[in-house]
Amino acid sequence: MVKVILKLLIVVTIVTTIIVSQSAFALNSLTASIDSNPVMSNESIVLTVVADDRVERDALDTSPLLADFIVARTEVSSQTSMVNFKTSRTTRWQIVLIPRQRGNLTIPALTIDGHQSQAINVQVIEQGSASSTQQQDIFVSAELSSNDIYVQQLVTLTIKLHVGVQLQRGSLTEPSLTGASIEQIGKDQESDSIVNGKRYRIVERTYAITPEKSGDFTLITPMFSGDIMVQSKRRSGFLSFGETKPVNVSGDKLALKVRPIPDSYPVDANNSWLPSELLTLHQEWQPVSSQGKSEFKVGEPITRTITLTAAGLGKAQLPKIVMNVPAGLKVYPDQAELHANLTKERLISQKRQNFALVASHAGEYTLPKISIAWWNTVTNKYQQAVLPEQTITITANPDAPQSFINNTKKAPLIIPTESVKAPLAQPIIIEKTSKLQWLFLVLWLLTSIAWLFHVIYLKRTGLLSARGKTKRKVAKSVNNHYLALMAACKKSNAEKALSLILPWLNNLNPNKNHSEISTLSEAITLIDNDAFTCAINNVQQHLYGKDIVDTPWLGENLIKVIQQINASGILDNGRSKFTLNPQ
Repeated sequence: MVKVILKLLIVVTIVTTIIVSQSAFALNSLTASIDSNPVMSNESIVLTVVADDRVERDALDTSPLLADFIVARTEVSSQTSMVNFKTSRTTRWQIVLIPRQRGNLTIPALTIDGHQSQAINVQVIEQGSASSTQQQDIFVSAELSSNDIYVQQLVTLTIKLHVGVQLQRGSLTEPSLTGASIEQIGKDQESDSIVNGKRYRIVERTYAITPEKSGDFTLITPMFSGDIMVQSKRRSGFLSFGETKPVNVSGDKLALKVRPIPDSYPVDANNSWLPSELLTLHQEWQPVSSQGKSEFKVGEPITRTITLTAAGLGKAQLPKIVMNVPAGLKVYPDQAELHANLTKERLISQKRQNFALVASHAGEYTLPKISIAWWNTVTNKYQQAVLPEQTITITANPDAPQSFINNTKKAPLIIPTESVKAPLAQPIIIEKTSKLQWLFLVLWLLTSIAWLFHVIYLKRTGLLSARGKTKRKVAKSVNNHYLALMAACKKSNAEKALSLILPWLNNLNPNKNHSEISTLSEAITLIDNDAFTCAINNVQQHLYGKDIVDTPWLGENLIKVIQQINASGILDNGRSKFTLNPQ
């Protein structure tokens, strides 16, 4: 009986405690406060709303704040504490607000379950005004290189974040502009500076903005969002605690006027729209002509380098450089090199391209002018960057055979007249059958049969393997370039065969008594072989000749010459391989 009574007392106590607790923790009040007043323009304030009970996170409706403020972020926390056996519960909202305008604004009353917080008047003043008594701890400055530009004209936006307090974390958003491409240029730059007597750490960032539409626009500058360290109001003896405070700071909105393409600009297939502050063309020649004359030799490599430089244009906006050449010249353009640098808040872009020229014979050639149309945004006028037409003179090359310089209409196999030392033997034509032919045929068959028996005898006695080792030792001297050159000739690949001539010759002799060969003219002089000279000229005529009929090149003649030279080696400076002993 006693146990039953005790159980009933426990149940009654628990129920009473729950009823009392529910009545004790009912929501009774809702308070609101801000961390600073007045507040600087573009600077955030923190609105703290506290309910004296644990409620749901979304119980507070913040939509009334959007009339005069930007709600940057909201953080919600709950806390339960007990003092002298008295338990209390609170729910706290920290709302970061950014004023939309200057002047006297009002934070309206907020409501939860019929309970309202008090309204708060906020004074928003401009930075640096007479009403401000202190400087901002964090602020963002933004500057455009120009606020009146043409469509597709590049403008730079410089953002500077000034931080005058201890920063725990932070980030910057990207700028925003309708109908424009935005790209960051380079990396962030950090520095220290003193503004109105206060030291700031400055983070500078630059953007390249290219509008694609004309009209009047408003550029939304980046917003800073982060947490800073503040001194806590709680103190314990001689110890003080640090707390973090959320901060959001936005830069000023910037007006931008974008003009359309002028009617006086001739936009067509040859002229693209290029708005720039400065656009120039520059050229260089390699090798450098002597005494300022544009004179070159047949067979030597000629390189024309054209550089296009533009201020206020991105690398992707630079036009293609086209170089036309007259008959008798061939042009081989390399891939263009693109560069961009930021100089005095101006983006300087550059395109550099090399053009290799090959002349088939001597003479004078006139290169047409190169012109690029552009619009001068400083003078608002149509202009052209021009490289005037230029005449170059191709002279005969004393190191090259005369037949290669002038005679481009002859047969592919050309024998230079200057290097012929003996008349060529005339072919013998046999018009009727002779008894000697049959005699030679019988003797050849007998010789072949004797050679076959000799090979069989060597295999049985084992002497052939020893000789094979000797042959393999000789084969070791064959370099890889020689094998590749022979393969190119057998496939009749003229371009590859010509490119392998110099590597093969430079690796021909293991001792390398001769200096490295860098040009085909040096190779012809060093080898001093008529057949080799003719074979090289034949390849060059096929690749670079002007009036040669489009017939396939055959590498049989070059193979024979290569095999002969590879077997004997390079003669050092034209001297005999055998030397006499001194007397």
